Amino acid sequence: MRKDEPLRVLQQVYGYKEFRGQQAAIINAVCAGQDTLVIMPTGGGKSVCYQIPALLLEGLAIVVSPLIALMRDQVEALNQVGVSAAYLNSTLTRAAQQDVEDRARRGELDLLYIAPERLLQSDTLALFSRVRVCLVAIDEAHCVSAWGHDFRQDYLALNQLRSVFPDTPRLALTATADQRTQADIVDKLDLNAPQRFTHGFDRPNIYYSVQAKSNAKKQLLSFLRTHNGDSGIVYCLSRRSVESIASWLCQQGYVALPYHAGLDTAVRQDHQDRFLREDGVIVVATIAFGMGIDKPDVRFVAHLDLPKNMEAYYQETGRAGRDGLPADAWMLYGLQDVVRLSRMVDESSAAMAQKQIERSKLTRLLAWCEVTTCRRQALLAYFDDPTAAQTPCGHCDVCVHPPATWDATEPAQKALSCVYRTGQRFGAGHVIDVLRGQLNDKVEKFAHQALSTFGIGRDLSERQWRSVFRQLLARGFLQADHQRFGGLVLTPESKAILRGETKLMLRPDADKVDAEQVKATRTTRSDYVLPLEDEDLMQDLKALRGQLASAANVPPYVVFHDATLLGIVEHRPRNADELLEISGVGQAKLKKYGEDFLAVVRTHTMTTPAEQS
Repeated sequence: MRKDEPLRVLQQVYGYKEFRGQQAAIINAVCAGQDTLVIMPTGGGKSVCYQIPALLLEGLAIVVSPLIALMRDQVEALNQVGVSAAYLNSTLTRAAQQDVEDRARRGELDLLYIAPERLLQSDTLALFSRVRVCLVAIDEAHCVSAWGHDFRQDYLALNQLRSVFPDTPRLALTATADQRTQADIVDKLDLNAPQRFTHGFDRPNIYYSVQAKSNAKKQLLSFLRTHNGDSGIVYCLSRRSVESIASWLCQQGYVALPYHAGLDTAVRQDHQDRFLREDGVIVVATIAFGMGIDKPDVRFVAHLDLPKNMEAYYQETGRAGRDGLPADAWMLYGLQDVVRLSRMVDESSAAMAQKQIERSKLTRLLAWCEVTTCRRQALLAYFDDPTAAQTPCGHCDVCVHPPATWDATEPAQKALSCVYRTGQRFGAGHVIDVLRGQLNDKVEKFAHQALSTFGIGRDLSERQWRSVFRQLLARGFLQADHQRFGGLVLTPESKAILRGETKLMLRPDADKVDAEQVKATRTTRSDYVLPLEDEDLMQDLKALRGQLASAANVPPYVVFHDATLLGIVEHRPRNADELLEISGVGQAKLKKYGEDFLAVVRTHTMTTPAEQS
C-alpha cells in the first residue's frame, strides 16, 4: 500500500482534505495487520478508521456493533459515497438476509455490519469460512468490560474471534474508557499486543452546564428558549417522565416526540426517523434512545435527571454537536435523583462486586456535579485524558459564572448529628423538618421534637438544607441506604466533619441565571448568523438537500452536513472543480448532486456593477 493511498481515499470518497488527529496512524496500523485499540470521542471520526482500511485491503471487513440504528445510518451514508456496504440484523426479512449473504459470498461487499450475538452463530461462521475477511472492527468495545458503562454479556464471546480469524487484524473502538476499562477490553477480547491510540476526550464545541433542580419544567423552558428551531434530546429517567415532558413540550409549541422501550416498535421507529429526517424535532427519551444515532446537527442534549455515571453522561452528551458546531450539554439534578439512583443500584440483580463499581461511579458523577473549578478539566481528568488542558476552558458554566463558596462546616455537623440522632433511618425531608423545628405528625409520632437537634437549623431555609444534604451525599459524607428504604446513613468519612477535623466549603445553589445572559457569554450559533443574502442561499440549499434526501429515502445529513452547506455559502463555487474543494464533497456526491447545488448557487450569484458595465 502506498503511503498516500489512505489520504487519496479520504479525499476522493469522503471529500475531506486531511485526516484528523491520529486517524492516519490508526489506519496505517490496521492495514499493517496489527490489532489496535482506539479511544476516540463521539464525533471524532472513529468510523473512518475502519472504513478506509476496508477499501484498501482485499476482502470483506466485518463491523461488530450492537446498534441497529448505527448499522442502518452508516450503510446509507456509505452507499451514498459509492461504497458497497450492508448489514445483517433482525430488521431484515429472510429474503433480504439471503441477498446480503449472497453478495458477501460473491465478493460484492466492502463492509458488513453485524450484531455480536449473530456473529458467532454457526451459520454466520459458515458464511465467513467461504469469504476472505480482511478486518474485524469491534465498535462500542467498552461493552465487553464490567468497568464500562454499558456491559453486555454477548460481547464476552468475542474473544473467540482470535481463533476464528487468526490472521485477521482486529480493531476495538470506543468513545468512553478509562485506564481500567481499556485494560479490560484488551484482556476480554484477547487482543494480540495491540497498538493503542487515545485521541482525547475533549469536545471543545460543547458547553457543559449543571443546575440544581428546583422547577424542572420551568428551567427546561428557559433553556429551550436559547434553542428555538434546533434539534435536541431531552433525557429522563423514567418512561412516565418521558411521556409527561413530551406532552407538555407539545403544549408549549415544540415538536416533541417520546421514545422509550415501552412504546410499540413501529412508533419508536417512526419517532426516530422523524428526528433524523426533520429539522427542529426534540426527542424526549430514556437512555433507550441515541446510541448509534449519527445525526450531526443535534444542538443540545438536556438531562432532567441524573444519569448513572460519568461514562453514560459523556456518551449521551456526545450525541450533541457531532458536526463541530456549538452545542449544549445541560443537566438538572437534585437530592431525589441521588436517592433514586442509589436505590436502583441496590435493587439490581448484579453481583456485589459490580454494585460496588456502580456505587463508586455514581459517587464520582455526583462529585463532578458539585465542582467549583473548571467542569471540563474535571471531566477530562476523570478519563485520565493526557491531553487535558492545564488552564480552565472558559467554556463551561463554572468558568463563565464561577460559584461562590461558603463555610458549611457547622451546618454539616448539625445535619450529620441529626441523621445520627434520628436513628439513620429517615430521608432528608424528615431530617430537615427536625432541624428546622417543624412540629408535624411524623415528628410527633417518633418524638423527635425531644431530640437535641430539634430546631437547631432554623437559620437555613428548606431549600438551603436540601442543598447541604445533596452536597453531603455528593461528597460521600452520607449515603442513601436501600435496606432502610432510602434512609440516610453516616459514612466513615463523616467522623472528620463531626469532630471538626475538616473544614467543609460548599457551593450555594445559584439563583436563576438568565438564559439569554448565558448565551451571550459563550460561543453559540449566533457566531454563525449569516447576512440576509447568505441566509436565503442557506435556506435554498437546505430545501434542495431535503428534496434530494426524500427522493433517496435517507436523512438530509446523509446528502450533505450543515457544515458542508456553510462551506458552499461561504465560497460560492462556480463549477465542479470548485465544489469539490468544499469539505464533505467527494467524487460520488459530486456526480450525484453537484450540478443541482451549483444551480442553486448560480441563482444567488449577483453580478457586480463593474461586471455589468
